[in-house]
Amino acid sequence: MPRPIKWRKVCCLPESNLFGPLNAPNFEENIISMTVEEYETIRLIDLEGMLQEECAESMNVARTTVQRIYNDARKKLADALVNGNVLKIEGGNYKLCEDDQQMYGCCRCPKHRFEEKIPAIEKSEK
Repeated sequence: MPRPIKWRKVCCLPESNLFGPLNAPNFEENIISMTVEEYETIRLIDLEGMLQEECAESMNVARTTVQRIYNDARKKLADALVNGNVLKIEGGNYKLCEDDQQMYGCCRCPKHRFEEKIPAIEKSEK
């Protein structure tokens, strides 16, 4: 019997899921597929500045799993940039944090940061 799938916790989906050169003649042929959890590791480690341990805790997986996902994501990003391929973010084994009953580890999520700023803006307008 195969091991059950362990879902990775992802805070939010990307606003755009297709990236690439504007002048690609046959972009349908050279599409590199990146999973949503690979996107999330890039967002957390490179953009948010988290350590791999913090990223692993946020995604509810082992640090070694995050390391593998992150390395795969970086190779795909490099391939898309260097070879002028189109990068498409789709699929994977993930659950959004809003689907989870507990909202632990989501303090750095752009969605939750925006929700926290709304009351502050409303107070300053009064």
